[in-house]
Amino acid sequence: MRHTLVSSLLVLAACRHSVKPPEIAPVVDVPDAVPMPAPAVAPPAVPDRTPLIASAWPLGSRVQAVAGEHAMVVTSHQLASDVGLDVLRRGGNAVDAAVAVAFALAVVHPVAGNIGGGGFMVTRMQDGTVGALDFRETAPTRATPDMYVDTAGNAIGSSLTGHRSVGVPGTVAGMYEAHRRFGRLPWGELLVPAIALARDGYLLDGPRSHVIEREAERLGRFPASRAQFLVDGAAPPPGTRLVQPELARTLQLVADSGAAAFYDGSIAHLIVREMARGSGLITRQDLAHYVAKWRDPVEIRYRGYTIYTMPPPSGGGVTLAEILNVMEGYAPVPPFGSAELMHLQTEAMRRAYADRNALLGDPDFVQMPLERLLSKQYAGSLRAEIDPHRATPAVPTSGGRSEGTETTHFSIVDADGSAVACTYTLNNDFGSAVTVTGAGFLLNDEMDDFTSAPGRPNLFGLVQGEGNAIAPGKRMLSAMTPSIVVDSAGRLVLVLGSPGGSRITTAVYQVISDVVDQGMSLAEAVAAPRLHHQAQPDVVYLERNGFEQAAIDSLEAMGHKVDTWTYKTEVNAIGRSAAGWVGVADPRRGGGAVGY
Repeated sequence: MRHTLVSSLLVLAACRHSVKPPEIAPVVDVPDAVPMPAPAVAPPAVPDRTPLIASAWPLGSRVQAVAGEHAMVVTSHQLASDVGLDVLRRGGNAVDAAVAVAFALAVVHPVAGNIGGGGFMVTRMQDGTVGALDFRETAPTRATPDMYVDTAGNAIGSSLTGHRSVGVPGTVAGMYEAHRRFGRLPWGELLVPAIALARDGYLLDGPRSHVIEREAERLGRFPASRAQFLVDGAAPPPGTRLVQPELARTLQLVADSGAAAFYDGSIAHLIVREMARGSGLITRQDLAHYVAKWRDPVEIRYRGYTIYTMPPPSGGGVTLAEILNVMEGYAPVPPFGSAELMHLQTEAMRRAYADRNALLGDPDFVQMPLERLLSKQYAGSLRAEIDPHRATPAVPTSGGRSEGTETTHFSIVDADGSAVACTYTLNNDFGSAVTVTGAGFLLNDEMDDFTSAPGRPNLFGLVQGEGNAIAPGKRMLSAMTPSIVVDSAGRLVLVLGSPGGSRITTAVYQVISDVVDQGMSLAEAVAAPRLHHQAQPDVVYLERNGFEQAAIDSLEAMGHKVDTWTYKTEVNAIGRSAAGWVGVADPRRGGGAVGY
């Protein structure tokens, strides 16, 4: 059900006290999740203080929370949230709703929602079992390490747009595998809402019209994309009914025949024909051999809470663990928005991203020192390097590149208390911009997430190592960080994640920290301004108009280079409240939360 802002605020007041359990005892984390003796130092009390946020910051008045006694769905589009809630009302569980939401987003949020991309899902079922499903794209068998560089070693644009940028899609296989293991309702029923939205159309809203207009030139390069998304070369205006009959037929095939239709049937045939049309690399064998994989989740202990998140080939989980483990050594943390806190967070992020960029990759191809990276002892050594008053000297690097508004995240909790955090993506806005002719869906440009040219930045400015070099069948490193948080009593507390490329992990960290360390309600934490540092380039990025100028001046006086940018992330989250659940769709992009 939806609630007025007044009733939502009442729920938030209760949520402020229910999100943090009254007694928590920190424990030491190791990769195999074997509990270790708790340290003698008690966790810090959450401070009672006002966050230092600039008066011009607009999101505090825009954020809204939705209450639900039994269940909650939060996605990047209200129509997709409604689809998920309907599945829950009909007796489906959180995984059923996730499948329905994922296919619905492929229709109503094509900038990132997809069946031609891939991603990660973290599940926690009502009995407490946790799973991490990897349906990340893979490199085609004909891919080579130097396929995106010229003779001088410079990166070229074919990794970002067009047929050669496409990795083997994983979304359909991932949704089918999640349903196979945990689904309750029949598979075909879960695709009915998406089929109807594609066949009958839906009214295009302002944000979706705007992003189509922004990417109209790229979409216009490819006939099928131009026909599907543009009218006379421009974006359809808000209020236009967007009908996608070819996508409806594709979804119906998947509903009738499952993943086989996509990877070894008529849809696979259309994908291969599209590859031939633009000198792409994906073959029928690449599609037929794709497998979604269950992996052991990363398990992080932080001030008595446990965070479950994705392991490699997501770099997000390990990076999140390093940031949290370093910050756990500061008790209590400085006030939100203070230069002292921003400095410590920046230095923790700097070190975590340096490790991420240099050491992580696909675990089926790369040996990684995960035990060391995830340990509290290693975090202590990193913390010892941090000067509390001065920035760490910068390491010279080449400059970054522009960022896009890629990826989408949704969070779901069902009436039994099972939860899903799922982040999936096409990478760039509308992925490769290539729509499969006759099938009506966009293909990803995830090959750019590999290290195309060692020492050179990718789309998000990340400069990565050989561990993430291109190899046939390999999964490219990702920043996606779908996460589930439980308290010391084993109760579900938070379900969250975000889009935003390399900025995903720091956004997830900050919402968790704002709730746990700053005592914010979930709505306050989602709306609070964010910062980001990723080691290279050596810049602290702050959301514009979010932080007080005095704090920024102090941060620069410590030796940090500071820049501002607009909204890059979108944390869609669910939190426990005294009356059930509270859902918050990030006001940065305007999704939807619904509960009952």
